[in-house]
Amino acid sequence: MSQKNISNIVYEPHNHNRCIQTALKQAREVCRTKRVRLTPMRERVLSIIWQSHKPLGAYDILSMLSEPGKIVAPPTVYRALDFLMAQGLIHRIASLNAYIGCNTPEDEHLSQFLLCHQCGVALELVSGSINSAIRDNASHYGFHIDNETIEITGLCRPCQNNRS
Repeated sequence: MSQKNISNIVYEPHNHNRCIQTALKQAREVCRTKRVRLTPMRERVLSIIWQSHKPLGAYDILSMLSEPGKIVAPPTVYRALDFLMAQGLIHRIASLNAYIGCNTPEDEHLSQFLLCHQCGVALELVSGSINSAIRDNASHYGFHIDNETIEITGLCRPCQNNRS
């Protein structure tokens, strides 16, 4: 799904089943290509993350997984999250200690996120020019980048329109 399509979907009411099905299909393909196992629990966690475009914390995911008479232990969720991040299927939003689905898991990339502090929506951006500038500057100083996530907070278009 292109960046333009994602930004339209994020801000418009829609049925998240399409997002979930697309994400699961992409996840199965990524895992098949990498020859790693997408277990039913990992798939359930990914499905929960894609139920909205708002980052979810591990304990939010845990409560959604638990059912009466069947409690899921926190390490189970954290192992699933670690796997999904390692495969590039989700991103961690550090400032929120939360997770969001990756729009383009088939491509390794560094991301930037626009985070609405009013409604909680997160929009993933991928900018080659920003990534290049960061890599070039890091290289200039002899710094090796292990991970990069840029988080930009503000108000999304719908929340700005609601303020008027």
